[in-house]
Amino acid sequence: MSIQILQKYLPELAFPYLKKWFSAHKIHIHVSRNRNSKLGDYQRLKDGSHKISVNHNLDPQLFFFVLTHELAHLIAFDKDRRIAPHGKEWKLTFREMLLESLEVYTEELKPHILQFSKSPKANFMASGPIVKFFHINNLSENEVFIEELLVEDSFLYHKQIYIIRQKLKKNYLCENLDTGKKYIFKALAKVEKIVKS
Repeated sequence: MSIQILQKYLPELAFPYLKKWFSAHKIHIHVSRNRNSKLGDYQRLKDGSHKISVNHNLDPQLFFFVLTHELAHLIAFDKDRRIAPHGKEWKLTFREMLLESLEVYTEELKPHILQFSKSPKANFMASGPIVKFFHINNLSENEVFIEELLVEDSFLYHKQIYIIRQKLKKNYLCENLDTGKKYIFKALAKVEKIVKS
């Protein structure tokens, strides 16, 4: 895919940064269908080229953020292939790229990007303020973040009923009421609150 084709998915000021970051690399970009398990991914191919995919349905700022995350893998691995995927080299590279491209983001999002860049996380869901920024307007009428519920509250997740059994340090231990199995949910998991009548 040509880098120009990406423009329709990106914020207005993003293109020059991508052009700079892409210039020294052979990259196959795939704009993917919506995947619930991930927003994007990076692979080094056997022929030495690179493949990056990003979900098509993301807000332009989030699309750029995810693409920057994946490009940070490429750039960090290009310097040293023996590094951990989300290790200190990747964090430093991602941080530098976020700070370099800060003008791409809106004034409302910039403080969250700055805070995130201090210690970039591998998982988008680990950054509460950024997750809320992109998802707060996408919540349906009964949908909430699990952190808004109390222990012993019930909720619906993928058409199954759960109850919160315990608040852990950052997550929630929940029980599936049909199976009795327990699962750990991230604080910013979107769930449907069951309103008690």
